[in-house]
Amino acid sequence: MNERIFVIEDDINIQEIVKLSLESNGYQVKLFNNAIDAIAKIKEEAPDLAIFDIMLPQMDGITAVKKIRETNTYLPILILSAKDSEIDKIHGLDSGSDDYLTKPFGILELCARVRTLLRRVQPKSKVIKTQTLTIDKSTHMITQYNQKIDLTNKEYQLLVYLIDHKERIVKRDELLNMIWGYDFIGESRALDVHIRSLRKKLDDDGEKYIQTIRSVGYRFIEQENKDD
Repeated sequence: MNERIFVIEDDINIQEIVKLSLESNGYQVKLFNNAIDAIAKIKEEAPDLAIFDIMLPQMDGITAVKKIRETNTYLPILILSAKDSEIDKIHGLDSGSDDYLTKPFGILELCARVRTLLRRVQPKSKVIKTQTLTIDKSTHMITQYNQKIDLTNKEYQLLVYLIDHKERIVKRDELLNMIWGYDFIGESRALDVHIRSLRKKLDDDGEKYIQTIRSVGYRFIEQENKDD
């Protein structure tokens, strides 16, 4: 296990707890006490995952995540915060983070969430091709009829996950667990909103790429390009 994780946290005690916990599970860990330095290093070193506190000096974690997402849609990001209200979680996730864990947290849960986030980004193959779509997993570039399509991180993950599991109906709970990985009121609504947005960007009426199986989930229905 050689995954590199950046931990951006200004509380020294929490820094050390997280560092020791992750290193004991085989990860390489680099610590930062502010977001500005971390963002610069993310561009240079391309870590496999980043863990951000929200209350940071100079630049808060939410602003930092939004800034990262302007140019990097594929880095898995976990927010670690003492803010535990539903609206705080929603703001954190809407900023572009992939998961949100509240303090105080359990070490086992932290490591489980890290494993889940890293597992999501492991590609089955580098390039996916269907009749009209091409997805390069190494760059996260998506083209439709040879025209680039700009998707958010969640939209990208949804599309790739549905294509990777095109042989079956993917249940709503499975998508929520694999793409969001959190449990609070509003999660089902978030899935519906992202599916609608994804369909709009793909000019999909619900019968072109993503088919709704009422009360169950979704299924990718366009055939693969057999010539590639």
